[in-house]
Amino acid sequence: MILDHLVVGATTLAEAQAYIEDKLGVAMQPGGQHAIFHTHNTLLGLEDGLYLEAIAPNPDAPVPVRPRWYDLDRFSGPARLSNWAASVEDMESKLAQMPQGCGAPVDVARGDLRWRMAVSRDGTTPFGNLWPALISWPKGMHPAARLTPTGLRLTRFTLIHPDAALAATLAEHIVDPRISVEVGPAAMQAEFDTPHGPRVL
Repeated sequence: MILDHLVVGATTLAEAQAYIEDKLGVAMQPGGQHAIFHTHNTLLGLEDGLYLEAIAPNPDAPVPVRPRWYDLDRFSGPARLSNWAASVEDMESKLAQMPQGCGAPVDVARGDLRWRMAVSRDGTTPFGNLWPALISWPKGMHPAARLTPTGLRLTRFTLIHPDAALAATLAEHIVDPRISVEVGPAAMQAEFDTPHGPRVL
């Protein structure tokens, strides 16, 4: 698995976008609407081929026939860093190695983008959504390549969970010096170098 992108969830897209722009001091870029899960997003390009996504239920779309991804149907409270995604090449074989609850592959789209995402029946991921959602992009279709460079670089991504097993289990699947795991009340935090100095989500 390779770190793909970080996700800021909210009850409305305006809240998620404003939270990121206020914290990082950089304007978000247009995203679009997602079929199947009926969400919409805006994006922010990061260095090293990563991106940051603001996402929320789309009020102009029908209620989806299945729970929304990123556990958005149960989202409450202020906008916050809530999820993350890791890319894989062979979705089926990788899912067979994952903890239970990672879901099954779903073909999804936004505009002319096409990709596959592992989504569980209830829209969650293991370890209280601190486990990454698995994503697989067709060659040459990663959205980060389409985003305007911002000069923002992720320097540290910290996952905090009361179960120490998260660290050991995650280490079996992804090695990234930017990712750290701590024991404590469930939370996640991302640190960035920005044109305005260090910033934190």
